[in-house]
Amino acid sequence: MQVLALSTLRAFWEKHPKARASLERWHAIAKTADWDSMEAVKAAFSTAKGLDDERMRFEIAGGNYRMIVAFYFPDRMAFIKFIGTHAEYDSVDVLTVSQF
Repeated sequence: MQVLALSTLRAFWEKHPKARASLERWHAIAKTADWDSMEAVKAAFSTAKGLDDERMRFEIAGGNYRMIVAFYFPDRMAFIKFIGTHAEYDSVDVLTVSQF
């Protein structure tokens, strides 16, 4: 998968160092994956939750943070839409948020 964009992940872990290892692991798995469905993503990340046909929520750093990613499977692309704390996550519309 092509992950757009690593710079977004880096900026977040610089602000929240406890998230770094989890985000680096997520990125390493995602960039080498050949996912073609939400089910394939869920198989790689059992705690991930599908939000609709294209968006999935990931728990970061043991659930301390949340990340929403939109997938476009035909082109094997993953778009980071949101990363934040639980409180920030609770204040956004998970189906329309586009933080980056």
